[in-house]
Amino acid sequence: MSRHVTSKRITAPDIAARKGGEPIVALTSYHAHTARLADEHVDLLLVGDSVGMVLYGHGSTIPVTLEMMIVHGRVVAQAAGHALVVVDMPFGSYEESPEQAFRNAATVMKETGCGAVKLEGGERMADTIAFLTSRGIPVMAHVGLTPQSVNALGGFFVQGREKAQWEAIERDARAVAEAGAFCVVLEAVAEPLARRITETCPIPTIGIGASPVCDGQILVMEDMLGLNPRPPKFVKAYADLAAAIDDAIAAYANEVRQRRFPAPQHTYGMKKKP
Repeated sequence: MSRHVTSKRITAPDIAARKGGEPIVALTSYHAHTARLADEHVDLLLVGDSVGMVLYGHGSTIPVTLEMMIVHGRVVAQAAGHALVVVDMPFGSYEESPEQAFRNAATVMKETGCGAVKLEGGERMADTIAFLTSRGIPVMAHVGLTPQSVNALGGFFVQGREKAQWEAIERDARAVAEAGAFCVVLEAVAEPLARRITETCPIPTIGIGASPVCDGQILVMEDMLGLNPRPPKFVKAYADLAAAIDDAIAAYANEVRQRRFPAPQHTYGMKKKP
């Protein structure tokens, strides 16, 4: 007698309950095969708008569209059965008003099957976060370095190096927590400030370039796999897949050119009949 065992999918309240507990493990994912590989190892998969830079070759996240996020969000949510899947709201899809944010976030959740959305901004987005969460849409917040504001910030810079910057970033973290966000990403935040926010903020902090003091960590998967030729300085490469892929393609090309490529068996992965 066979038995099929399924694991319960992690939810936004599950992540919120991890404050001060076991560290939260998170990664980005944009396609089905990486979602399947990561699913059993992580608590949260973020379909980030970083897809615009990683897969589409854009210089920032600004060109990413709602339609792009829905396409990638759908395949990740279908492939992952354990981790909470969160989809980024792209630039221009939520800033105009809480009503605009709700319409687009509801569309994302209905069409992808994700468990939450993420949006950038602190105090200025508190009313929108409250509007969404009160209407059944879990929100992951994002403060510190907010890539969608790169043009206003003038580049990708560490936030909170000067104590004069701390108060505004702390207010942002408090505001999103009070508005109902279930967790908050701290991006490129100096360690002393990240520690202070983590100790005082009632919701989990998930760091990216914000030191190990946060309640969890997230990385762009392609960065930690060694596929990005220019990863951020804070990223540890856990593999060098770029070199492995290059070697494999070179070996294949060499065999084809030398006519040593194996003849097809026409089984397409199926076992031959006895």
